[in-house]
Amino acid sequence: MRVWDVFADKSTPSPRWKSTTPSQPFSPAPGQIMPGAAVAVVVLESASGFLPSEPLVSVLTPLRLVVLLGLLGLVLDRAGVGSFRTRMDVLVGVVVLSALLATVAGGGTSAPLRGLLPQVAVYYLLVGMRRRHPESWHALTVFALASVSIAGAVALSQATNATPTGFCRSGLLGDADCGPDTLVRSIGTFANPNTLAAFLVMLTPIAALAATLLSERTARLSVMILAGVGYGAVLTTFSRAGYIAAAAGILVLVAARRLMPRFSGSGFRLATAAGVGGLACVGLVIAISSRAGAALGVRGQAWEAAIEVASTNPLGVGLQRAGAVIDARAPGDVEFSHVHNLWLNWLVEAGVLGMLGITAVTVVGVISAARLARDGSATGVACLSGLTAFMLMSLLDHPANLERIAMMFWLVLALTMAETPARWRPRTAAPAPPPATPQPPARPPGQLTPGRPRKHPRQRVRTGPTSSTGMPLTGP
Repeated sequence: MRVWDVFADKSTPSPRWKSTTPSQPFSPAPGQIMPGAAVAVVVLESASGFLPSEPLVSVLTPLRLVVLLGLLGLVLDRAGVGSFRTRMDVLVGVVVLSALLATVAGGGTSAPLRGLLPQVAVYYLLVGMRRRHPESWHALTVFALASVSIAGAVALSQATNATPTGFCRSGLLGDADCGPDTLVRSIGTFANPNTLAAFLVMLTPIAALAATLLSERTARLSVMILAGVGYGAVLTTFSRAGYIAAAAGILVLVAARRLMPRFSGSGFRLATAAGVGGLACVGLVIAISSRAGAALGVRGQAWEAAIEVASTNPLGVGLQRAGAVIDARAPGDVEFSHVHNLWLNWLVEAGVLGMLGITAVTVVGVISAARLARDGSATGVACLSGLTAFMLMSLLDHPANLERIAMMFWLVLALTMAETPARWRPRTAAPAPPPATPQPPARPPGQLTPGRPRKHPRQRVRTGPTSSTGMPLTGP
């Protein structure tokens, strides 16, 4: 089996990039260009951070302007409400509502809420573009390949040149202060190694999908090499969670492609129940471990403080305030930026409603990707691999605390949900009426009913002598 055969879509013929011909000139309308250009800017911005964060006018930053222009392009392209509808709409609304309540009740600023809204807008931007133009996922794989190559190449350069990044390891996985005998941990285009690892394990499977767009073997191999730069860069981060997530993502990538299409309906439901049960068990272990205090290091301290804060603030303390609140409760002089767990962080910042909302979003996203993978979808396989790896990292860290990572998380969710039907169960067609009893043929206007003689109700049938031909004789 060739490497790129993992992504070959068995549900449809292998996609090919169709070149334009004189009969089909390349002349897309602005409504088609604007959404694609907006998604390209969003993905490249998440990889490199090249856009300034200062607002242009009031709260309108360059990134938010790009997203608005992309949505405007969909409106010009006559995208209806049905183009944006997904089965996750209610859950997304719960997440936004919990963030709004936490902002009001927690007394925090509205800036983090304004950061969440563009992420949700990107979700619907990609859903609308994918629904209006089903082949637009081709472009997204190219954008992902470029982003992974950028971040991965910078990380490899830092590792090979021993560029100081402020993060080091002693040995392979031991924590240590930076010194002459320590290993430099690459951060790529991000602020720390863990966020780089989270970005790479989430987007590299989607970047590898670009190989399905090419038919020539050398070109496909080149794409796989560029995608492999992403996993190679994960090794230079020396992130323990990143190593586990990358290995799990590759394992899911292969297993989902080779095994999941063979699952029956009951087998798939059993595997789904096992996955959800495993996630619940991990959550229970974290809840129990949160009482262990310093026995689990700084993460145990953060988890214990998170449970205490959530018990006294059911509506949350406000977005982006978990780090400061945990610092005030956790012992020691370690500074926290978050709770080191995606779901506990939402529990602290957005309360119980926020944790339930983000839990439902992640579970529905993974289940939907698994269903697509079972049906033979190449994008479903890639999204399942990326989401699984990201969820594993989010158990021990919270990389989505960075807006650039959170933007990619919502983008991968959008790629999954755009291909998933908006309803859990499709509408069943109305049952066909029972066959009617045979009826005599109706008489068309101006014609006689077959087998009936021409006779008016008031007309008498004349009897009399007939000719030799059998016709009645006429005349005096």
